[in-house]
Amino acid sequence: MIEIIIGSIAFIGGGIISYFVIQKALKTKSEAMIKEAQIEAEVIKKDKILQAKEKFLQLKTEHEKQINSRNNKLLASENKFKQKENTLSQRVDEFQRKKKEVDAIRENLSIQIDLVDKKSNELEKAKKQQIEQLEKISGLSADDAKNQLIDSLKEEAKTEAMSYVNEIMEEAKMTANMEAKKVVVKTIQRVATETAIENSVTIFHIESDEIKGRIIGREGRNIRALEAATGIEIIVDDTPEAIVLSGFDPVRREIARLALHQLVTDGRIHPARIEEVVNKVRKQIEEEIIETGKRTTIDLGIHGLHPELIRLVGKMKYRSSYGQNLLQHSRETANLCAIMATELGLNAKRAKRAGLLHDIGKVPDDEPELPHAILGMKLAEKYKEKADICNAIGAHHDEIEMTSMISPIIQACDAISGARPGARREIVESYIKRLKDLENLALSHPGVLKTYAIQAGRELRVIVGSDKVSDKEAETISLEIAQKIQDEMTYPGQVKITVIRETRAINYAK
Repeated sequence: MIEIIIGSIAFIGGGIISYFVIQKALKTKSEAMIKEAQIEAEVIKKDKILQAKEKFLQLKTEHEKQINSRNNKLLASENKFKQKENTLSQRVDEFQRKKKEVDAIRENLSIQIDLVDKKSNELEKAKKQQIEQLEKISGLSADDAKNQLIDSLKEEAKTEAMSYVNEIMEEAKMTANMEAKKVVVKTIQRVATETAIENSVTIFHIESDEIKGRIIGREGRNIRALEAATGIEIIVDDTPEAIVLSGFDPVRREIARLALHQLVTDGRIHPARIEEVVNKVRKQIEEEIIETGKRTTIDLGIHGLHPELIRLVGKMKYRSSYGQNLLQHSRETANLCAIMATELGLNAKRAKRAGLLHDIGKVPDDEPELPHAILGMKLAEKYKEKADICNAIGAHHDEIEMTSMISPIIQACDAISGARPGARREIVESYIKRLKDLENLALSHPGVLKTYAIQAGRELRVIVGSDKVSDKEAETISLEIAQKIQDEMTYPGQVKITVIRETRAINYAK
């Protein structure tokens, strides 16, 4: 028990001693850490003070640089100002010196003017004395003598002027016709062109006669589809390796030729494919028309034409005027106009532009009931052409009065181009006009979508809308058109009217 008590007392005493020892050690360590922190704080403080001094010195240096720069600029400005001041003072001195010289010259001039005035007065007095002496000798006053002299000179000048005018008028009459003929002949000689005449038939060549059967198709369905889509009569006969495309419209013939070429090359020939190819070719022809118009304007050096006028110029390639190709005729007329305008000293570019556009009234899509010259003038006005060009287009067949200097040139060159031997043929133009009238007559009937005159006008194919016209009404339309043709048109033989009504059901599998 005693040992236990002694052990407990020893344990408690050791704990107390340990506590005090630990407290003392902790206190010593904390004091050391505080001293160390104070030392570090002192070091950081010194570093910050050093950095602040460096920053201050840097800012001070920059500030001094700015002040020096500003002082230098001020010094330079002051030097410039001093230089200008010196220059100005020099100019003022120069001005003062010149002013003195001018004053001296002015004094000399005033002295000389006084001398001249004195001399003039003396001369005037001497002149008056001489005149008075002459009047005494002749017995006439100066005014009377002057009037007599003027009257005699007037009579003499009038006689000489009349004879001179008469000579000039006679010479002008003798040479005017000769000069006009020279201008026309020179103009014609400088422009040469072909006089080949358009026809109404195109020959399509094929590799072998076996293809003819594929073109005709089962029971003729392919050839009927092609004729219905293009409006061209396709003649497949015994002619070896050739198919004849017949039609009065060159655009339709070209569409039929290109479509047939693509179909034969591709090998797939059936009604649906035919319609697809014909529509595609029709778009290609439209693009070719625009390209032809652009190429023509570039060749002739004509710029700034409206895109619609360029399209109409390209469309001339597929039109004819009395058998003469309209584009070729317009190009020739444009060149003739330019040459003649140059010979006469007028604006050649304006004349060439009017010459190219003078027949655009023959090729619009709608073709209203107006003379082609008036229609062409209205189109030119619509697309912002100059007033003198519009007048030249409208007046080249005397439909309106000529107000421009280039108008008679256009009229003369149009006549020159059309009057070449073999250039035109009246029969072809009247034939084409009759076929167009035949188509337009049927097209004016309600429900009619397309009309095609084929077989030289002996047959008229009329395509009607199935949703607007019934089968019974189709027969009535055929009869009415036939009766209208009999009443309003003159034609040889008889005309067969075929009304085509087709119903189609189209769906797509998606």
